[in-house]
Amino acid sequence: MAHRLVIRTFASILALTVCSTAAFAQLPAKPENLQVLPKDMPTDSVVAVMRGVAMSLGVRCTFCHVEREAAAGAPAGLGPGAGGPFQNFEFKSDEKEHKKIARLMMRMVDSINTKFLVSIPNRDDPPTNVTCMTCHRGLSKPGTIETVLMGTTSRSGVDSAIGRYRALRGDMASGKYNFGEQPVTDVAQRLIIQQKYDDAIKLLQMNQEFYPNSVNIDYQLAEAYLAKGDKDQGIARLRAVLTKNPNDRRARQRLQQLGVQP
Repeated sequence: MAHRLVIRTFASILALTVCSTAAFAQLPAKPENLQVLPKDMPTDSVVAVMRGVAMSLGVRCTFCHVEREAAAGAPAGLGPGAGGPFQNFEFKSDEKEHKKIARLMMRMVDSINTKFLVSIPNRDDPPTNVTCMTCHRGLSKPGTIETVLMGTTSRSGVDSAIGRYRALRGDMASGKYNFGEQPVTDVAQRLIIQQKYDDAIKLLQMNQEFYPNSVNIDYQLAEAYLAKGDKDQGIARLRAVLTKNPNDRRARQRLQQLGVQP
């Protein structure tokens, strides 16, 4: 199973991230304390896998591995942000929790690829497998823009959540989050259910800045205003829906329910 993990899950990463021969010279001749990867795996291949994991999570070696201060007179090691040799790392140490978590995650990835995906009928050939990047996309802890918005709103208020969203949206090219219309709409719906109408309205108004032609945002704004008790604004948003799409049945029926002529 461990060999399949390396071959199927990390083969593409190996080709892209192999270190230079000079860097290998600073590493232990033989890896120690390997528990998921094959125990006889060459050092250069282990390093390539680890660098692939680090790239997927957007972290450095020190995220999982212990680094000790160089002894007096010894050459400087690879510190955070430094570019020297690795010799001050204790790669075999299990002191850091992140390393233990990484082993569990690697076993999970292997199980998905070798136990579950293989049972999919008419599977792609060559098969599509999951990797660390599939979920992490450059984040040390996988998350969604929905969790960012909900968490920030809960901790610091909706204005902070909107500021956080705008900042993250500036890095759309990284692909870390889904900045489509629907995620913000989903968060607003949850806030409406929690009767946090003003927060929902602010998020929807922000969303409309990026998707001004969306009738769905207008419709949900209408529902948020109506739930809040602001009938005039609710009707105004429903009319905005019909301005964009005169045939929208939802808006027409909702206006009729409110006793207003579409």
